Amino acid sequence: MKMKPKVVILCGGKGSRMEKETEYIPKPLVEIGGKPILWHIMKTYAHYGFDDFILCLGYKGCKIKKYFLNYETTNNNFMLDLKMGDISYCKNKLWNEDWKITFVDTGENAQTGARVKRIEEYVDDETFMLTYGDGVADVDIEKLLEFHIQHGKVGTVTGVHPISKFGELSIDGDIVTSFNEKQQVKEGRINGGFFVFNKEFFKYLRNADDCYLEKYPLEKLAQDRELNVYLHNGFWQCMDTQRELGILNKLWNTDKAQWRIK
Repeated sequence: MKMKPKVVILCGGKGSRMEKETEYIPKPLVEIGGKPILWHIMKTYAHYGFDDFILCLGYKGCKIKKYFLNYETTNNNFMLDLKMGDISYCKNKLWNEDWKITFVDTGENAQTGARVKRIEEYVDDETFMLTYGDGVADVDIEKLLEFHIQHGKVGTVTGVHPISKFGELSIDGDIVTSFNEKQQVKEGRINGGFFVFNKEFFKYLRNADDCYLEKYPLEKLAQDRELNVYLHNGFWQCMDTQRELGILNKLWNTDKAQWRIK
């Protein structure tokens, strides 16, 4: 039986650079091809058998709760017997998910590191996965996990080719030697999310709103030579701006979405 760690997804940010979309909904619910980007991310993990999720909620987190509470009726045809109070669903195979989801309110103003620290009690395995709620990729999650297990370090970050300003990784072989967030990247790799961590990583985090995952925790992990990089040469794209949202929707609508699960 293969290891099936839980998948933690950061869903609490305000998405201030996409105010047109996020004034009323959280960024993870912004739609690509008629479905929230959060759904696309979860489909990727579930495709590889990792379907036990922990969502770190914050800004308008109640909207994400409501989306999944209404998931069956929203995405399937159904028959309602008002007299008996029964609902019979005509399942659409594409939307028929077998997911377990834990919803955790991690604070309205918490930064990424604080949100991860606040879900520690819900991680009961020695290993867990973590990613952002605003980026899609065709990462082979099974190979990513295998890589993490084989190198035996505390953490793994997926390194992707740069598209814009994100956390730049300095690499020695497959060891991350430094982690510099929000620097101009001219070449090499950037932080693409899709992390795998051992529970020991929680010791690097603080339960304080100003704890940024991408600052002290990952920087210190890199200094300790406990952060390895999984090199991903395939598709990766974040959704940080309206322009990037347009790119993703165009790919989806022209059947060129490389992250799409058939």
